[in-house]
Amino acid sequence: MPKRVDHEERRTQIAEALVRVAAARGLHAVGMRDVAAEAGVSLRLVQYYFETKEKLLLYGLQQLVEGFGSRVTARVAATGPDPGPRAVIEALLLAALPTDEQSRAFHLLHTSYTLLAVTDETLAAQPSFDSPRAAEDAVAGLLEKAAGAGRTAPGTDPRAEAAALLAMSAGLGTSVLAGYRTAESAAGLIRHQLDRIFPAGG
Repeated sequence: MPKRVDHEERRTQIAEALVRVAAARGLHAVGMRDVAAEAGVSLRLVQYYFETKEKLLLYGLQQLVEGFGSRVTARVAATGPDPGPRAVIEALLLAALPTDEQSRAFHLLHTSYTLLAVTDETLAAQPSFDSPRAAEDAVAGLLEKAAGAGRTAPGTDPRAEAAALLAMSAGLGTSVLAGYRTAESAAGLIRHQLDRIFPAGG
């Protein structure tokens, strides 16, 4: 009896190959033939599942965002059964720092996707590009909750602080990738800002 093919598993296998090749060479330099070779499948099979490079890129972006969400969830779970707003925010910000191979690939490729989206309207219109807005909404909501409980510094503007924290985290991640600072010092700067917002620990 012929082996039954799990099509979603095969698509994921190909998308993971895209991430590996793009992390090593840069997203702009990746072709479908390169991805096929990395995945150990034929070019025809990659084209069967993704027809065009654009569709492959879109699926790869979706996989990146989902993987990041899983890492944040794991970090939050590791803080304990009932994490406070600060712990959740810290987990989200630290998960985005390129501290290992997986998070490095996420930061590098998400930045590359963002640059491509500047000139590609189809890519820019994808739901995955709403993730920064969703992250800002989530952090702002946590800060509003903490402010309502008296856990933040007086006069804290949840929306402004959320935007500033996420922008800082993204910039620090880039500086770590470029070798300007260590992941440890970047994490320390994030915690320093959180100490300012949550003077009593939060």
